[in-house]
Amino acid sequence: MGTLSESESRRVVAAAGVLVSDWGVASDPESASIEARGLGFPVAVKLCGTGIAHKTERGLVRLTLTSAHEVELAGAELLAAATPEDGEVELIISSMVSGNRELIAGLVWDDSFGPCVMLGVGGVLAEAVADVAFRLAPLDRLDAHELIGDLDAQALLGPFRGEPTVDREALVDTLCALGSLALDETIRSIDLNPLIISDGRAVAVDALVELADQT
Repeated sequence: MGTLSESESRRVVAAAGVLVSDWGVASDPESASIEARGLGFPVAVKLCGTGIAHKTERGLVRLTLTSAHEVELAGAELLAAATPEDGEVELIISSMVSGNRELIAGLVWDDSFGPCVMLGVGGVLAEAVADVAFRLAPLDRLDAHELIGDLDAQALLGPFRGEPTVDREALVDTLCALGSLALDETIRSIDLNPLIISDGRAVAVDALVELADQT
């Protein structure tokens, strides 16, 4: 069992219908700066590889970079931090997504029930409130609406700190997209953490696809 790189994971979930932040990949700092200029500043830059599942814990993420020079410096630092265990690596350059609310979502495997779509409160509140709900996958739009309704923190989904109500139909699109990927026998699990609520829409700024054992 292994994982796809973040860039490969983003492609898989985006193709299924998950809304992900604008992004590009680069093999060197100079190419990264060109990607960043195309996306528009500020950007985030991350080291990406099939052997890298936990970038933040290893310090392999640089946020809110505001110039091509900053991107080049960050890219050089990140590539220098790669280890042989990381396999082939590249840089991901992503638009920064702003919002005061975060959700987590994913596709998980339950030994009793099989594949399930998960939705929960993310960010700094995640461990404190432990607000998570599940539905069997694949799921239809009614199931997805009910899954959203199962969260205790419904106030977070309404107007919040000057931001609009969460677009539930768009969030349903994401949940149904995750559920559809349960039909792919090569996929064991998917983690979208976090989904940042920006202008009412849940945008995935990171994705990790875990592969099923191939026997």
